[in-house]
Amino acid sequence: MRFLLILLVILTFSSCDYFSFQKNKNGEKLNMEVDYTSVDSSPSFKVCDSIIDKTKKTTCFRTTIRQEIAKSLASYSVKVKKSVDETIIVTIIVQSNKQVKLSTIKASYSLLLQIPNLKEMIEKSIAELPEIYPAIKRSIPVTTAYKLPIRITLKN
Repeated sequence: MRFLLILLVILTFSSCDYFSFQKNKNGEKLNMEVDYTSVDSSPSFKVCDSIIDKTKKTTCFRTTIRQEIAKSLASYSVKVKKSVDETIIVTIIVQSNKQVKLSTIKASYSLLLQIPNLKEMIEKSIAELPEIYPAIKRSIPVTTAYKLPIRITLKN
């Protein structure tokens, strides 16, 4: 009886290797680690969607989003007391369901005092963006955050 119990324990522990999910059918080990800091394909606009090269597609996305936001912000007439020449950092979230939201704005206190509705202006500019296709990671749309520098130059 003791012999059967020991044999059963040995078989149980040795059989676990047959159920390992770390190997594929050829016996090769699979890479089970996921790099959460990068994506397979960056978000894109319709004009960038046909580009295959990853770096060119990312460049196209960044260029297009900067142009669209700059065009929208240029439509506002803003009066300031002192001249402004500052670069702000805008963090946007491109969600997996194609929605784009403003996360944060890093700007100087003096700029925010001179342009109190800056956040609303940027939010409206982001809402007016053309449709954005989300980033792709392992064939699944994922949410990504992007920091975009925006230079604001205003004369009094």
